[in-house]
Amino acid sequence: MRPAAWNESGTSDFVLLGLGAPPSLRPLLWAALLVAYLATVLGNGALVGLIALDRRLHRPMYRLLAHLALLDTAYVSTTLPQALVHMRARRATLSPARCGAQLYVGISLGSCEALLLAAMALDRCLAVRQPLRYAALVTPPRCAALAAAAWALGFALSAPNAAAALRLRFCPGRPAVDYFFCELPAVLRTACADTSANQLLVYGLGTPILLVPLTFILASYALILAAVGKLPSAESRLKALSTCGSHLAVVGLFYGTVTAMYLRPRGSSALPARSHKLVAVFYLVVTPVLNPLIYSLRNREVHAAARYALARLRGSRSELR
Repeated sequence: MRPAAWNESGTSDFVLLGLGAPPSLRPLLWAALLVAYLATVLGNGALVGLIALDRRLHRPMYRLLAHLALLDTAYVSTTLPQALVHMRARRATLSPARCGAQLYVGISLGSCEALLLAAMALDRCLAVRQPLRYAALVTPPRCAALAAAAWALGFALSAPNAAAALRLRFCPGRPAVDYFFCELPAVLRTACADTSANQLLVYGLGTPILLVPLTFILASYALILAAVGKLPSAESRLKALSTCGSHLAVVGLFYGTVTAMYLRPRGSSALPARSHKLVAVFYLVVTPVLNPLIYSLRNREVHAAARYALARLRGSRSELR
């Protein structure tokens, strides 16, 4: 029997095999993922709210940070609520259309994050190397254009991989995806067809989408270090570097997990399914929770904005009483 293409009418739903946790641990895992999802939405939402409401945070660095927080929230909301519902269901299935949409949105948001991190590196580089001209160089319209370009390019450059996956053929019946959402490598492993062209496309587009921004980030920080080395005092050097530490931590988290998931050498064996799922959970759940904490824990301006917002909230409650 000829394998069925998932974009043909009558194609069966995809069966998601989930995280593969033992039944005794599933309630605890479900509760942990729910808490992580709520923490991501609330933490990133609070950060976006502070940046939007406090005029002191209406600067390019924080505007780009707001886009990063929105991106993390969108990525988690695309995958985790559905995974939570499926963990409580007898059988987890997704229609071909929903699976294809989730696959495309997922890889697009990941691509947007790589480009957005590069834009944030450019902002930090100009702030350190051109402090007197920084306000004239990084204007609000230019900052908005950088963010818009990251979103647009992320979705545009991800379209070929998604389109190629949508054209694959799968065996009759219900294709089983050994994953907890429709992720590109997991879907490719499910196909009953030669996916070598798809793999080449993943690596071919992985270069401009992931490695070019990473090269740009590393070059930006090489220029930053060169400029910091010329500063007269240790205090001024530490002050200049303190604005970059949070960004570097987020870059490390992002590229460490994405490399393990997508950019392993072709000759190497794939990660075991369970290890791959653990990396995905870290990228999907842990990183979006940590990002707002990384940027806000040691940031005095964010602390001041939060205190001001809390004081206003208390004041409005007192007036209502």
